[in-house]
Amino acid sequence: MAGGAAQPGAELLNFAQFRDSSAQRLAYGYGARSLRELRAREFGRLAGTVYLDHAGATLFSQSQLTSFTKDLVENVYGNPHSQNVSSKLTHDTVEQVRYRILAHFHTSPDDYSVIFTAGCTAALKLVAEAFPWVSPGPESSGSRFCYLTDSHTSVVGMRKVTMAMNVTSIPVRPEDLWSAEKLATATSNPNCRLPHLFCYPAQSNFSGTRYPLSWIGEVKSGRMCPVSVPGKWFVLLDAASHVSTSPLDLSVHQADFVPLSFYKIFGFPTGLGALLVNNRTAPLLRKTYFGGGTAAAYLAGEDFYVPRQSVVERFEDGTISFLDVIALKHGFDALERLTGGMENIKQHTFTLAQYTYTALAALRYPNGAPVVQIYSDSEFSSPEVQGPIINFNVLDDSGNIIGYSEVDKMASLYNIHLRTGCFCNTGACQRHLGISNEMVKKHHQAGHICGDNVDLVDGQPTGSVRISFGYMSTLEDAQAFLRFIIATRLRPSDGQHLLQATPGEAAVPRAESEVQSAVPATMDRCSPSPQEDAPTGSQVWNDLPTAVDAVALHPPLPEATRTQQTPSEQAAGVPEGGLGPHVVTNLYLYPIKSCAAFEVTKWPLGKQGLLYDRSWMVVNHNGICLSQKQEPRLCLIQPFIDLQQRIMVIKAKGMEPIEVPLEENSERAQICQSKVCADRVNTYDCGEKISSWLSKFFGRPCHLIKQSSNFQRNARKKHSKDQSPGTTAALSLVNEAQYLLINRSSVLELHQRLNTSDENRKVELFPMKDLISRFRANIITNGTRAFEEEKWDEISIGSLRFQVSGPCHRCQVICIDQHTGQRNQDVFQKLSETRERKVNFGVYLMHTSLDLSSPRFLSVGSQVPGLQK
Repeated sequence: MAGGAAQPGAELLNFAQFRDSSAQRLAYGYGARSLRELRAREFGRLAGTVYLDHAGATLFSQSQLTSFTKDLVENVYGNPHSQNVSSKLTHDTVEQVRYRILAHFHTSPDDYSVIFTAGCTAALKLVAEAFPWVSPGPESSGSRFCYLTDSHTSVVGMRKVTMAMNVTSIPVRPEDLWSAEKLATATSNPNCRLPHLFCYPAQSNFSGTRYPLSWIGEVKSGRMCPVSVPGKWFVLLDAASHVSTSPLDLSVHQADFVPLSFYKIFGFPTGLGALLVNNRTAPLLRKTYFGGGTAAAYLAGEDFYVPRQSVVERFEDGTISFLDVIALKHGFDALERLTGGMENIKQHTFTLAQYTYTALAALRYPNGAPVVQIYSDSEFSSPEVQGPIINFNVLDDSGNIIGYSEVDKMASLYNIHLRTGCFCNTGACQRHLGISNEMVKKHHQAGHICGDNVDLVDGQPTGSVRISFGYMSTLEDAQAFLRFIIATRLRPSDGQHLLQATPGEAAVPRAESEVQSAVPATMDRCSPSPQEDAPTGSQVWNDLPTAVDAVALHPPLPEATRTQQTPSEQAAGVPEGGLGPHVVTNLYLYPIKSCAAFEVTKWPLGKQGLLYDRSWMVVNHNGICLSQKQEPRLCLIQPFIDLQQRIMVIKAKGMEPIEVPLEENSERAQICQSKVCADRVNTYDCGEKISSWLSKFFGRPCHLIKQSSNFQRNARKKHSKDQSPGTTAALSLVNEAQYLLINRSSVLELHQRLNTSDENRKVELFPMKDLISRFRANIITNGTRAFEEEKWDEISIGSLRFQVSGPCHRCQVICIDQHTGQRNQDVFQKLSETRERKVNFGVYLMHTSLDLSSPRFLSVGSQVPGLQK
């Protein structure tokens, strides 16, 4: 099946036939408005990207931002708590926005008040703290706080507030509410006014299930009770997920509290939400703290405080984010202008979701097994019961779940942005995935925490995959996602490059595959010896021996199938085929993080690993580290270290070479802070000259920064049994450890699997040398069986001892050809298949102890005599 022919059942569902066969009218787009033109005009930044995380955050339109910016430029908005003209303008504009919000939800200031908050979570916290809870006592059983188990973490977190008041919290399963709705069993006592609060989402952020809005009236009237206790029930409707793609009519469904976040609706501004409070309920809310703008009068010298009259003025502590509030007006305007309203958005997004659900559910392996397991309560029958969210896990042909982390990494290779995990909704995650309370605790003990990449524990999933559509989503988005699933699950590996745009490639021509030759070596050459890691004298670093053999990582190949040994392999005496002696065959350092390798045959060690390994990194205009995940062309930047001249020469195709000094000028260096893998690091900028060079190459502003020599970044790994507890290993700008080692036999096994998909090929898809470069290791060894390195606890190289600190968990970077920057998903997919979905390759090493009172070296050809398992 060469050439990527699809397996039976892998054909894409025809959209026109799907709509024609539907029992209900399915709308797509917004009438006469062209969706294709809308995308090109308003969301041009999505070109080449499939964005399917609208339930996480939808995207703002270009005209929305332009209109808001124009408003700010043309008007002067002052603090609304002042009395001047600009303040009056701000106050009146904010009040107008409140009216606009209420109109959007089909209500008015007569029935609801809008309290601006920092987001939906802040609105929920406000209710938890201000609700008139009654603690249990001699004459009262106390209030109850009930919440649907299919609720966001921020709802469940309200119970910590109620617990402090000794109020009982009761989780209620969706099944129990559906049963209560059918039975209509109520124990209402009209004479009992004990306040209780029931919270539930209008739409599950996990599965997209839309719960009946009729529950609001049923619970408030007493016809349906979450639990059988006397008292008066109030209802909080978590509308954050629902209102992002659907209208909400509060004139019909009059919840007491409605929290929401505006970025879910139209993408901007973030960090701004609101609590819509039913005016009949508002007088019951209690407040202790008072901030600026909330007091009618107070004394600093005694306990005298009079709150303002309106609920809005009492609960909006301090100055609200008034410019963000003004931005809402432009968001509502853009939404109405581009789509015609929320009902149109509801129908459009449901059509895409139902189509994708139908196509996804129909995918089958040749043995008839389903490709995915979908978690849903509705079967996507109508937009009244289902929102535009699809939650699922991918299965193999034996029915085993493939971890969500692997799916996420594969999706990123196709420029598909989706969401994985439990989505801050543990209750729904447990219910749909069958995870017991004991299993959650076990997963935590195994090291899994919310939001990490630990997707399987003992073969059991800890979460799932979620895609979601927004008002600007298109059929092309849905079909690109379906093609991704088909390509990665139902098509054989064909070695074809992914058809996608590389970020920034329009600005800078892609470099050709051939790599320029290395900087001419200015150092004397010497043959490596297994003893070269021993001390060579008492020279200080300024007098380091310069006998370093610098070898180009990718020497020009006379023909595509060249397999002859590299100079370092010849020096190490590595036979072609067979295990050979257990020695170091290659040494690489990566002076600039994520850039090309610099291959050597002998190199000095520093306290952080190989001297100058990952000492520099490229950052964007915001100081954020760039990696090959975002910018694959980083691998085309070639650094070369010249220890004798104390410079790093940087080369790239089409660019003049540029030099950077190895050490900073302590008097002129300006220290700045950056982050690497959540660790704070002190760095300094290497100057405007190299910044301009990099910016020209990438077509966007970039800087080169270097870790400050007087700053120590400490490793978080456990200590070796021979390492003093007070000793802390130092790291450069690496991700996890000082060294990364891979075993040539492990690479060879993967190489054989990758190149046997088509025996008729005349050219190797993945030559060994190229495959090794994808794993970006420091040390390559030979002489042990494939993947035996994963069993090691310690390793010796010559007289140097290292602790094995764990396996390297691979990401999509291994799919990037380090010669060209092009991506190919086969390496990641094949590694996943052959390693039982554990995408590990190589092991991390740390020094157990290292005496640098005299220079130490690593050399190609060094024996690896000591292994401890």
